[in-house]
Amino acid sequence: MYQRNPFNHKISVDFANRLSNLQPQQKVRVIVFLHIDNGKNCGARQSPAERKAAIESIRNSAKLAFEYILNIIKDFGGHPLSDNPGALGQIPIEISAAGVNALAESDMVKAVLEDQTIVPSDGTESNNHW
Repeated sequence: MYQRNPFNHKISVDFANRLSNLQPQQKVRVIVFLHIDNGKNCGARQSPAERKAAIESIRNSAKLAFEYILNIIKDFGGHPLSDNPGALGQIPIEISAAGVNALAESDMVKAVLEDQTIVPSDGTESNNHW
């Protein structure tokens, strides 16, 4: 059965369907991609100093977005699994299913992905996560 995704594609339809089958307080692990402003178009070749400045700009922007969503994370009984966002503005979080929906509604969040276990083609399970 197809279910409409109310979160403007910030959560995949499949993940939204799995979330709807959970109790609101059940915890899940997600990777949250934050809206970041790097201030420049990175399409042109950059000097080492420009790359360093761009990386710093992304980190600062991601930290501000992360600080903004920390209240949402706490309000829904969640906690970040890392102290700082990564280079792409991503942060792993454990949070309730209802909290995932609240994060997806935030303007500071670009996307919420399910943190999935990687399963090799031979069928054995790995403990590696994205």
